[in-house]
Formats: sequence, structure tokens, C-alpha cells
Amino acid sequence: MEIENIDLFKGITETLTRLNDPGALLVAGVQRPNVMTIGWATIGIIWGMPICVIYVRPSRFTHSLLEKHAEFTVNIPTVEQAAEVMVCGTKSGREMDKFAECKFTLEPGKKIDVGHIKECPIYYECRTVHKNAVVPDGLPHNVRQTYYASGDYHDIYYGEILGVFRNE
Repeated sequence: MEIENIDLFKGITETLTRLNDPGALLVAGVQRPNVMTIGWATIGIIWGMPICVIYVRPSRFTHSLLEKHAEFTVNIPTVEQAAEVMVCGTKSGREMDKFAECKFTLEPGKKIDVGHIKECPIYYECRTVHKNAVVPDGLPHNVRQTYYASGDYHDIYYGEILGVFRNE
């Protein structure tokens, strides 16, 4: 399978569509990588750099991997991979190997140490350039009630996009 380096915004429509349904797949970690489903992310230009912003709760296994190694990939699945995306969003990498469970192939990154999922048609390689926490007092009451009733607020990672690739 040939991997093509594509323009930053060439796959943006497909990326945002899949992010909404069924979700995207975040890969973090080098020695023991993990994959988790994300539905909250955005892509744009910040500080003159192409940036992918992702949200990860500190309670997630992937959060500890992002803290150890400040690189990640965002992998855009096909609609047909919805069942695998569901597994990656409902099971913990602390307790199982989600790559094996979903029959995903982890391939080495082109520009970073973190790998990508071979079976996903588009992926972004990112290096964290900034992180901050969601500030509860800055959120509307209904957002706090709906998304943070347990108090498990996200950390926000700003990843410089070092490459966007399409698996042909």
C-alpha cells in the first residue's frame, strides 16, 4: 500500500465528517502504544502553524502516554470501521490490546516516533506544542452538566501537524 503525503486541507472534509461519525482514532505512546476514539478535535492554523487540537481526559490511559511522549497520530477511519471505532471508545488500553482486538496494523510514523493505523485512509502526524486544561468556570452551566457531571475535565493538546498522509 502506497502512502502519499497530501496537502494539509486536502482531506479536511472527510476528516471532519468521520470525526463526527463514527469518530477518529488517536494513537499515542511508543513502547506500548494505545488507540482511543476521539470525537472532539479541530484542525486549523494557530501561531502560524498547522495545528490539530485534541481533548483527552486525565482519567484515560492515553493521557498518560501523551504525557510521556509528546507526539500522536490522528487516524481517520472509514465508515465501515465503525465497530472498531466503538471498541476503541468503550474499552481501556490498560486492560487490552485494542490493536490486536480490532486487527489494526501499527506502522511506523514518517516524521514522528508514534505509529499510525495502516487500515485508516488518512492520518495526521502531530507533535504537542502546548497543553492546557479545560477551565470549568469558563464553561456554560449546561456544558458542565452535560459533559462534565463527574468532574473529569479534559486536557487540551495542541499538536503541530508535521504531515498529513493518505494510504492508497
